[in-house]
Formats: sequence, C-alpha cells, structure tokens
Amino acid sequence: MLDDIKRDSQTRMSKSIEALLHELSHLRTGRASTALVEGIRVSYYGADVPLNQVASVAVSDARSLTIIPYEKSTVAAVEKAILASDLGVTPTTAGTTIRLNMPPLTEERRKELAKHVGHAGENAKVAVRNIRRDAIQQIKNLLKDKQISEDDDRRAQEDMQKLTDRFIKDVDTAVQTKEQELLAI
Repeated sequence: MLDDIKRDSQTRMSKSIEALLHELSHLRTGRASTALVEGIRVSYYGADVPLNQVASVAVSDARSLTIIPYEKSTVAAVEKAILASDLGVTPTTAGTTIRLNMPPLTEERRKELAKHVGHAGENAKVAVRNIRRDAIQQIKNLLKDKQISEDDDRRAQEDMQKLTDRFIKDVDTAVQTKEQELLAI
C-alpha cells in the first residue's frame, strides 16, 4: 500500500516536472528552436492542423528557422498562421521556403521572460507540494484505519518529504537553467 502511494506520487511529480519543461521549451530565448512553432495551427482545407503536419520545420542556424510546406498551395496559409501567432516574428518567403529570423531579445523582454519562468517554477513547486499533501493524507488515513503502524506512518512521511525535496530541486535546476539561458547575451 505504501509503495503504491509512493510510486503514484513519484509518477505525478515527474509529470509536473515534464509539464514545466514543456512550458519552458516554448519560451523564445533569442535562439531558434522548432519548439517555438509547435503550437501554430494552419488552416488546411478547412481544418486547423499543426504546422508540422503541413510543412517541415528545421533550424537553419542559431537565429533562424526554415519552414518548407509539403504543398506549394499552402505557403500563404502557413505565412498567415505565423503572422496570426503570438511569436512576434515576420516570415520571409522565397518561393516555397519560409524563413523566420529571430531578432535578439531586448533587456526588458529578457527580464519579463525570466519573471515568467520564475512564476512557472513556483506553479510547478505548488503542484509537487499538493501531490505530497495528498499522499500524506492517504498515509494518515491508512494509520487511522489501523492498516499501518505509527512507525510505518513516520517512515512513509519522511520518504514523501525526501521525494518532494528531490523534485523541488529539479524544478529549481530547470528554472535556473532557463533563466541563465534567457539573461545570457
């Protein structure tokens, strides 16, 4: 029973970390990444589909992406979707090739993004702590129902705290890495 609670908590905490890393990967750091355009949806024959299903996206150098639609007729739709997104980049088209040149971030924007990273990290920590709280409540219920001893209860709570501390440290590391990446010129 206790192992199941611990395993479930560990799985849920690791999903919280994955969600944080996914959110951080979408932040523009001045460096080109295909993750920047993952969320863009293109109107394709009346349906909104992800950009990567109608075009190939590649990083051509540190500050630019190259997008090549699979069909020549979708070039205009891809351009329109990029302009409508909150990416803040104007596409440059040459024939069927669309290039996105990432401008360098201003100091003010870097600080704003770093603040956003900090908030995302705090939200992830809250999620991890909520998972710990739920697990400890389950452990206390087992103790109340006399399914475990007080020693098992104390040991399980200490294990949950160690697990929580480990995941909080992972959150801090991810946030610190992203902030350094943002604030580096």
